[in-house]
Amino acid sequence: MGVDRRDFLKIAGISVALGVGGGVGFQLLRPGHLDAAQEGPNPRALKGQRWGMAIDMKKFTPATARAAIEACHYYHNVPLIPTKQNVKWIWLAPYANVFPETDNPQAGEYASLQYITMCNHCNNPPCVRVCPTKATFQRADGVVMMDFHRCIGCRFCMAGCPYGSRSFNFQDPRPFIKKESPNFPTRSRGVVEKCNFCAERLAVGELPYCAEASGGAMVFGDVDNAGSELRKMLRGRYSIRRKPNLGTDPQVYYLV
Repeated sequence: MGVDRRDFLKIAGISVALGVGGGVGFQLLRPGHLDAAQEGPNPRALKGQRWGMAIDMKKFTPATARAAIEACHYYHNVPLIPTKQNVKWIWLAPYANVFPETDNPQAGEYASLQYITMCNHCNNPPCVRVCPTKATFQRADGVVMMDFHRCIGCRFCMAGCPYGSRSFNFQDPRPFIKKESPNFPTRSRGVVEKCNFCAERLAVGELPYCAEASGGAMVFGDVDNAGSELRKMLRGRYSIRRKPNLGTDPQVYYLV
């Protein structure tokens, strides 16, 4: 006996309510899900030994920063919550906040600039060590990831991060998303989130949104590849990092 789409959705709704279909409830699989699983990794995926970001402060402008932040927050469904607990993936901060332990009398004009900040994707990330559920983990290529489904909201990772790079959803963030992007999952109340170096874009051969929107002011690349554009920039320019004395080995470099 055939079942039309409307009847199927009714059955699905009842199944969810009753918990039919296993211990975790009803699971609706999209057509062709096994085919997609068997295809394996995208051959266009960007591959690197250790990903990092170089931010060229000579090219950075308020307009550049705004474009990078808006692109990141739109495509990752970051809510705009008008409270002190605002959720953010990347943001602007003054020199004194970004480099509080860097007493540099030679900073000159750079001390008056606003610096774009994000997760540093540390080579030795303390947030990964303190997470009790492995919701925060580090990939082989150095990217520090968040598994939103494993996050229990303990906020140990926030206490462990010395850069303030993580945000906690004290309330449901979905009502504060002006226009939802369909290509990235929204989060729920009680979940920590942060920059993921656009891992979903790296998987299909594309650069992070912020780097793409920055017009060359933000350069993403393989830190361990001597021939990468990022390494060439670090080879030819002075750079500073946030709180390197903590031993975290941050992989975001500010070119001065």
